[in-house]
Amino acid sequence: MTTSDEVREKYLKFFESRGHKRISPAPLVLENDPTTLFTSSGMQPLVPYLMGESHPEGVRLVDSQPTIRAQGKNDDILEVGDSRHLTYFEMLGNWSLGDYFKKEQLEWVWELYTKVLKIPKDRLYVTLFEGDGVVEKDLVSYGIWKKLKVHEDRIFFYGAKENWWSRSGTPDEMPEGEIGGPTSEIFYEFTEVPHDKKFGKECHPNCDCGRFLEIGNCVFMIYKKTAGKLKELPKKNVDFGGGLERITAAVNNDPDVFKIDLYWPAIQKISKYFEVDYEDHKKTMQIIADHLRASLALIDNGVEPSNKQQGYVLRRLIRRIVVKLKEFKKNVEVGDVEKFTSSKVILAEVGKFNITLKKGLKQVEKIKNIDGKSAFDLYQSYGFPLELTAEIFEDKGQKIDLEEFKAEFEKHKNLSRSASAGTFKGGLADSSEKTTALHTVTHLLHASLRKVLGDSVSQKGSNITSERLRFDFSHPQKLTEKELKEVESKVNEQIDKKLPVKSSEMDFEGAKKLGALAFFEGKYGEKVKVYNVGDFSSEVCGGPHVKNTSFLGRVKIIKQDKIGSGLIRVYATVQNGS
Repeated sequence: MTTSDEVREKYLKFFESRGHKRISPAPLVLENDPTTLFTSSGMQPLVPYLMGESHPEGVRLVDSQPTIRAQGKNDDILEVGDSRHLTYFEMLGNWSLGDYFKKEQLEWVWELYTKVLKIPKDRLYVTLFEGDGVVEKDLVSYGIWKKLKVHEDRIFFYGAKENWWSRSGTPDEMPEGEIGGPTSEIFYEFTEVPHDKKFGKECHPNCDCGRFLEIGNCVFMIYKKTAGKLKELPKKNVDFGGGLERITAAVNNDPDVFKIDLYWPAIQKISKYFEVDYEDHKKTMQIIADHLRASLALIDNGVEPSNKQQGYVLRRLIRRIVVKLKEFKKNVEVGDVEKFTSSKVILAEVGKFNITLKKGLKQVEKIKNIDGKSAFDLYQSYGFPLELTAEIFEDKGQKIDLEEFKAEFEKHKNLSRSASAGTFKGGLADSSEKTTALHTVTHLLHASLRKVLGDSVSQKGSNITSERLRFDFSHPQKLTEKELKEVESKVNEQIDKKLPVKSSEMDFEGAKKLGALAFFEGKYGEKVKVYNVGDFSSEVCGGPHVKNTSFLGRVKIIKQDKIGSGLIRVYATVQNGS
């Protein structure tokens, strides 16, 4: 069996041999992107460069990016439990930032799949964008595939719902400033899997019956939503993404992604310990294996279980593992889970959840007649899983109204989305003028804080929306009113001086020797961009920034908080500026 490590290395080396620089993956939790809880695609950290910023490593890039998708419209965590959906996965990616385009990309990916990874040509299908009246039908890619001897009965055209990519969806769903473009996707056919006619009379690449598996997506990233219309970017970009797990499954000709080396050893341990057969409990085993791998990845990235944001996702993943294990053993103890993971964080959370379950059981016993709303209240207040509530009241001859529970759950999700929209609205990744201005202000603020308070000040995080910036830094106590005014004054002095904002590319060690501030060492590659604001500030950063401080308005510090031991948070706005 071919391993995932072998597939990953073959992919990376293939594109390195064609002039691509291997770049370090971004962390799962991005420091300066408040628009999302996690890195959810390979291109997400590269948005500024796809929009025109120059990348320090050049115009041809390749990587393997760990990603988490646990917050989609359909609640991605709940989609796990078939042979292809995953919460955590690695996205193999390669990019052309205004360099090569369709011909090279399609020829190379075809060579990679058929010659390097040895995938039989007669198992592969491709799909293309059929056009929508604004963007033309992709006949250029069609011609390239034909020259590569892909038979026309293996080439399918679809609309924007299937063959258009942006972080927001179809062209009409893209917000102002969003980038996107038509796609050409590659599918593997598992010929031994029969078509299930409940998904349609005829099978085709985008059928959901399980016969076809998408293993690659070539995005031709050439449009930006501007004034309500799609306008071409200055450069034509390529953004390829292919799930490592899916490609490995295709290489091994196994339609069950969970049979690859990244999941199967854990499944075997669970199967042996609880004395259950995988084929008889496939969905449950898949959920446990997926959630375990995702949890370990989040923990490796410094996330701890909590009731907020990333920590809430981790808590939910771990607790769902326990709920699913209860199908094999009624009372799942910490020692049971310890048989297949040694993670202290996971084991501690299992212990906490067991205490929560006991409290929930006491509340359940007090309720004579439970309905969907009270079942949701138990879930929301005590973390008491619906599966267990349903089991207990079925024993008592009662049945929960699942539709009522779902309605309450949807109401809660909508409220959460509204709150998130406020929290994450217009973050750094949108590169709007206001956000760009505030991002530049963080550099002036950082330098000013160090000049007023001393060099012990270092950035610990930031959150930037189009309305305000939030900046976290190390300092033992809150600033005095005098210190706040002095910091604010220094920032505005630099704005009044109309200082140029210039960037230069260099290796990371060279940047540190020149005195550039850099406080997230593990998150930089070998080559970095250094932004200088006159002689006042020098900092390693990816951008984007204004070209001159004259584009900024007056900066006002509006609030400060002490958020932990030795950590201060300040909020600021730009008034009458960009």
